[in-house]
Amino acid sequence: MAVLIILAIAIGAYVSTRTIVAELKAARAEAERGRAITLLALFAPALDAAQRDPRALLVWEPLARRARVLAPDDMALLEKLGGGPFPFPPEAIQSAHAQWTADWLAWEQTFDAEYKAKAREAEPDRAKLDLVEREKLDRYQRRYQEYVRVSKALQALMSSSR
Repeated sequence: MAVLIILAIAIGAYVSTRTIVAELKAARAEAERGRAITLLALFAPALDAAQRDPRALLVWEPLARRARVLAPDDMALLEKLGGGPFPFPPEAIQSAHAQWTADWLAWEQTFDAEYKAKAREAEPDRAKLDLVEREKLDRYQRRYQEYVRVSKALQALMSSSR
């Protein structure tokens, strides 16, 4: 009789242990999914921002790299589900660079037309024309500096994402 009681207690302990282990595994899996969902929510604005302005990648991509260090398993899960680096696959970075270049070319055309009109308007007044030319050069140089800085940074991201 004592053997049966001990056997019943052992079976109960075994079943309880298996139940606890299963619950712990389920809780761990649920926590993992919760962290992954949190990362998705965190980077959702980044995806939108990067599509609207390629410079946003220069802010968000370093944060994504830090997230890979802080939460490697969670980021790996998202990358496995998405089939590539999360949140910015190489194609997204290449697309951003192409968009940045296209935006630059469009700006350059608009800029050129604007200053041709200003120069025609200022032509009779040599001092005013010189001022327009200095303004044009200054504005162009500032914008070109930004274009080059962002282009190089996006190219570096493209190189590091390969």
